[in-house]
Amino acid sequence: MSSDHSHEHHHHHHSHTVELSSVSRAFIVGIVLNSLFVIIEVIAGFATNSLSLLTDAGHNLADVAGLGLSLIAFRLAKVKADKEFTYGYSKTTVLVAFVNAVVLLIGVGGVGYEAVLRFITPESTQGIPMAIVAGIGILVNTVSALFFLRDKDKELNMKGAYLHLAMDALVSAGVVIAGIIIYFTHIYWIDSAVSIIIMLVILVSTWNLLKDSFRLSVDAVPRDIEIERVKDEVMKIEGIRDIHHIHVWALSTTVNALTAHIVIPENLASADEQHLKEKVKHELLHHNIQHVTLETERGDLKCSEEEH
Repeated sequence: MSSDHSHEHHHHHHSHTVELSSVSRAFIVGIVLNSLFVIIEVIAGFATNSLSLLTDAGHNLADVAGLGLSLIAFRLAKVKADKEFTYGYSKTTVLVAFVNAVVLLIGVGGVGYEAVLRFITPESTQGIPMAIVAGIGILVNTVSALFFLRDKDKELNMKGAYLHLAMDALVSAGVVIAGIIIYFTHIYWIDSAVSIIIMLVILVSTWNLLKDSFRLSVDAVPRDIEIERVKDEVMKIEGIRDIHHIHVWALSTTVNALTAHIVIPENLASADEQHLKEKVKHELLHHNIQHVTLETERGDLKCSEEEH
């Protein structure tokens, strides 16, 4: 019985990693543009007495904080492992995604309470200034989201940032429409109604982010990996009698790990054993599993031991 540990594997066609320079550029642009817009929204929100603008400003402020934390997490993930943190700080990307989701959900509760009060007792607001500021929001959030578009399917924080910014652009469009309606009809409860819609949009998008980040934080199998499919593909490799004791978890939002026992022929030479392991590792790269530890058992019959 022997074991093999692999730390780094690169595969050009199946890599799910993102470049730090690309990440930094996207997050910095998002942070700067949204910070400036938050200031504009807060000033305009108080000036026009618009709850929907203040609600959106609070959401955008949470996005700015989230973008900043995500950028810090990405940089920490690049710090090399040491004797104390043997996996490095990669898991911070998962923790940040989880914290961002929790903070946004808490914010939704406060906004919802205020929106219901305003809905019951509407307060007057200025429609045109409200629509103009929201129009700026469409531009800011659309430009910011485009910087995350390329890598949104490669990394959970990038996906979260893209979804939030894209949703913000749609929400801003709703505020523009509300402002125009208020200007022509003076139906002021529409401002509160838009705030409630914003709250529901945030709730839906954030709930999915919360679920995904929680799964990864408790070392559940990443959503894009199917253990049975992984097992079936490995079993197709000539020389593999069985694979069991399979454990898969996320080291970060982009890097996954696997440990497993593989059963190989009794009389297989050591050199051939190593070659067989490399074949398994290469196959696992196709399933977005980069960090692999394999333990070998020798036997001519398939192992019937139950996975656990």
